[in-house]
Amino acid sequence: QVQLVESGGGLVQPGGSLRLSCVASGRIWSINDMAWYRQGPGKERELVAHITSGYTTTYADSVKGRFTISRDNAKNTAYLQMNSLKSEDTAVYYCNANLRATWYTATDYWGQGTQVTVSS
Repeated sequence: QVQLVESGGGLVQPGGSLRLSCVASGRIWSINDMAWYRQGPGKERELVAHITSGYTTTYADSVKGRFTISRDNAKNTAYLQMNSLKSEDTAVYYCNANLRATWYTATDYWGQGTQVTVSS
């Protein structure tokens, strides 16, 4: 059974930084794309950052220049470095991965989410 587990969330002050981690475990043939989503209070879930297996990255306009997504394929892990955090970044952050648990299947998996709260 494949699982994604996020960690690194917490309470930070505006202007602070956090690094989120997402570790995929279980039987994994290969990981295609990985991404971070978030859902803030009263908002729709939105794509924050995306990274392909070829390390091409995409960011939401609201986080460009502040957030960086990366991955370590040897560890089946994705990261989201968040700098210059704003109160508007407060949300539950979810990891998403499209991966092959076997050679013949490719499926999206989601983590349980980690809370990020930016407040004074």
